[in-house]
Amino acid sequence: MNKTKRKIFETSMKLFAQKGYDATSIEEITATVGVAKGTLYYHFSSKEEIFNFLVEEGMKLLKNSIDIKISKASNYIDKIRAVVLIQIKVIAKYEDFMTIVLSQIWGNEARNIMCKNKVIEYIKTIENILKEGMEQGEIIKGDPAVMASGIFGLTCSSLVYKLKTNKEIDIPTLYKEFDNSILKSLSKSK
Repeated sequence: MNKTKRKIFETSMKLFAQKGYDATSIEEITATVGVAKGTLYYHFSSKEEIFNFLVEEGMKLLKNSIDIKISKASNYIDKIRAVVLIQIKVIAKYEDFMTIVLSQIWGNEARNIMCKNKVIEYIKTIENILKEGMEQGEIIKGDPAVMASGIFGLTCSSLVYKLKTNKEIDIPTLYKEFDNSILKSLSKSK
């Protein structure tokens, strides 16, 4: 991605997270980036295309990070631990991205449906790890869809914790708390 496209991408993400998609205009994006509308339209045909690109790239980054990390784990509990750690890191590093996706999963507009589908697709990844772990006897039996949604929701609650405490997310401390309170309860060999 060239420098101008990256700047448009990053500025749009920040504005969408701060103001919301509807309240952010193309004019505001171009003014903040410092480019003409023509330059923006050279890289993206519309605000919707910027949004779609942002969600696609962000979810791809999250999924690729998870795939790399879980491929190195030797058991299913460690795979779930890897998922939780990556999610906390992504939430801490890409807070604007997560704010956008989570704020847009409600509703029936095309962007809402896309965000909803991306989140459900991602949660399905967690669900599959849980199912396989249950089949291998490493993870306690339960409804993997409920458990996967809970794990995703748990890590997303890091943003609520940050709002409540007004502190930056301390990744190791937060991960340790999640591991001690939730993840250990998944293991069949406690």
